[in-house]
Amino acid sequence: MSDFPNSVPEHKAGFVLAGVPHAAAIQLTVIAINAGEAVCKVPYEEHLIGNPDTGVVHGGVITSLLDNTCGIAVGSKTALAGQIATLDLRIDYMKPAMPREDIFAFAECYKVTKNIAFVRGVAYHTDRNDPIATCAAAFMLGTKSQKGANAGGGGS
Repeated sequence: MSDFPNSVPEHKAGFVLAGVPHAAAIQLTVIAINAGEAVCKVPYEEHLIGNPDTGVVHGGVITSLLDNTCGIAVGSKTALAGQIATLDLRIDYMKPAMPREDIFAFAECYKVTKNIAFVRGVAYHTDRNDPIATCAAAFMLGTKSQKGANAGGGGS
């Protein structure tokens, strides 16, 4: 499997993140979507630094990147854009992100039941096999869609 599934058309990528203000604030972009898979990116920006002495991006940015990427993977598998909610998100940080490098995330929705979808993901710079962080998540399916609610992204 390549690091980037088939790229997503620009018009669909924007829709996926519509209504997710935090994703816009960290400049999260969708790189690719396949059924049950997603790749997203957050570019390195000075305002995302968590430790000014090292220039390392704040861990919350990585959490948000993984949560949203997992949510997009679920939405791409279930077609329930805006009708999912994060139930559980476990993140294991393996190492700090490198200063001045963009961060990517890959997520795979590997199991869907009537009410819950299960996802695993990884945040990395250039190689999924050298992760910054890994995650396991569960999403509730079929939540009532509300105006301005998450449109396929993560979040509760």
